[in-house]
Amino acid sequence: MTNVRSHKGITPQFGERAWIDPSAVVIGDVRTGDDCSIWPMTVVRGDMHNIRIGHRCSVQDGSVLHITHASDFNPGGYPLTLGDDVTVGHKALLHGCTIGSRVLVGMGCIIMDGAVVEDDVIVAAGCLVPPGKTLESGYLYVGSPCKQARPLTEKELTFFRYTAANYVKLKDQYLNDQ
Repeated sequence: MTNVRSHKGITPQFGERAWIDPSAVVIGDVRTGDDCSIWPMTVVRGDMHNIRIGHRCSVQDGSVLHITHASDFNPGGYPLTLGDDVTVGHKALLHGCTIGSRVLVGMGCIIMDGAVVEDDVIVAAGCLVPPGKTLESGYLYVGSPCKQARPLTEKELTFFRYTAANYVKLKDQYLNDQ
């Protein structure tokens, strides 16, 4: 596949039943868990650090996932890490950040270098998460820059696994069409 490319001798690795849309581009030190989906026009570029994506994650159309390289300004750099059951909305930009498990990253979000989104968080559409900011588990965040809006409801807390499972079903349909 020309859309999956090695960089410096490191080839992306995908878990079982992963689906990568032919128009997506995945480069370098990238590993996904099982049942992940990377949708049309998405770029996942692990060229100067690593990207790790957990199980049952869905990275929606037009998203960009990249890292922060190590330099004199940032000696360790920042890899990009997503936990399990993460849904990344359309056109999100994740750059050198850490995303926990059971997280919804809304459409058009920008999550910057060194930011940490703990488990069980909704980052509303259009949010800007500044460099180094931590979003505490169990809350909805809104705005640009983002602010903690309110605790998540019980219904919202069950939504993470539902939406992850829904995208697993959809990517299975795409796999079956091949």
